[in-house]
Amino acid sequence: MKDSVSTRVKLSILAVGLLTFTGILIETSMNVTFPTLTKDLNVSLSTVQWLTTGYLLLTTIVMSTTAYVLKKFNPLKIFIFAASLCLIGSIICFMAPNFPVLMGGRLLQAIATGLSTPLMFNLIFMEIPSSQLGLYTGLAGVVISLAPALGPTYGGIINRIWTWREIFVGILPLIILLFVLGWFTIRGKAIGTKGISFDYLSVAGLAIIFSAILFTFDQAGAHGWSSSQFLMGVLTSLIIFGVFVWYNNKSQRQLIDFSILKIPVLRLRLYGYFGLQFLNIGLSFLLPIFAQTVLKADSAQAGLMLLPGSLLGAVVGPIAGHLYDKKGATLPLILSGILITLGTTLFLVKGSDLTLLSITWIYLIIRIGFNFGFGTSLSDGSMQVSGPKKSDQNSLFSMMQQYAGSLGTNVLSVVISAVALNTKGEVLSTVIGTKIDFAVLTALSLSILLTIIYVYFKYEKKNN
Repeated sequence: MKDSVSTRVKLSILAVGLLTFTGILIETSMNVTFPTLTKDLNVSLSTVQWLTTGYLLLTTIVMSTTAYVLKKFNPLKIFIFAASLCLIGSIICFMAPNFPVLMGGRLLQAIATGLSTPLMFNLIFMEIPSSQLGLYTGLAGVVISLAPALGPTYGGIINRIWTWREIFVGILPLIILLFVLGWFTIRGKAIGTKGISFDYLSVAGLAIIFSAILFTFDQAGAHGWSSSQFLMGVLTSLIIFGVFVWYNNKSQRQLIDFSILKIPVLRLRLYGYFGLQFLNIGLSFLLPIFAQTVLKADSAQAGLMLLPGSLLGAVVGPIAGHLYDKKGATLPLILSGILITLGTTLFLVKGSDLTLLSITWIYLIIRIGFNFGFGTSLSDGSMQVSGPKKSDQNSLFSMMQQYAGSLGTNVLSVVISAVALNTKGEVLSTVIGTKIDFAVLTALSLSILLTIIYVYFKYEKKNN
């Protein structure tokens, strides 16, 4: 059948998808071990958090290169390189005697995830018929969204039973299995880069911009939102961004074809995709912190409270994809916008009265909403371009969803740190800071819902 998908293609996507899952799982598994790591490695919490922030930052930068890399190298070569780095990085992390070595291993894993995530979507866009695109991007969305939610559960349980080092041991057999599976199933040829030069300056520019934004928010956490350090950081970031836009418009080289952002629907779907991942990763960081600090839960309890929502969300992803294939983007996206807005509003209203049980069921609502919208936003964004621009769209969406996680973790943690500057007591500052974070996430959710409504009435209803 024309629209059938072979077993080989399914297994190739599975191999790359699970490699991506592994990288993201470890990233969020480490969050619940931070209090332990500060003691074991004799470093501060502000230093340890770079295991997440630095990892996500490098992953984002690597993803910015994949529009070119996916055209230059065959899929199998990219996969072998990524799987090898993930394996080596995991062994280094397991044996790390100090923080710098642990950070080095995490950065190798970051490169692996930065390559495997766009590769997974590239295989889907290239080998899956359009009639099943929503289903398979929905499944891929499950990989990206389930791992951050399962990470705290996995990390919390392993850390409680053994030590944080065993987090890395548990994934070694899986990486080896995926290496073998990918070796025998991944096929395809790169389309080539004839006439395209790799833009090293753009890579450096994006790295500086992304780093400057994170550094700017760090200044707010250390000195306050009205401090000269934060305001100077904002000004510097804007200048750097302006220079980058000017250079990208003038340069003959091309890292990513940013002209695709001129397409209104693609631009708004990217905003929704970014916002959902900001919410997803941000909550996977914020809720365990609240549970451990305010509710005095241990790391295992803090992780397990996110498990029901994670599992139900995994079921919803393919359903949302199938719904997109049959009915289009509006219905699953409207459901997504309503549910995430409802969930974040409930978090905001409940505030300091939250319990482990109430966090569990509100998070479940948000996870259902997230999975209705995440894969659908990507699928509908990919339908706005064709040909070689698919690689640019894939790289752009992958890069921005990854940076959304880095920024989400950074911003929500900085809010709590900034509150602590003028508040006595860790518990009180966490309660107040979390309340502000919930307000930010509610506003973000509402804005995503409004973009969905706008696209429907401005473009989709008119076309129909």
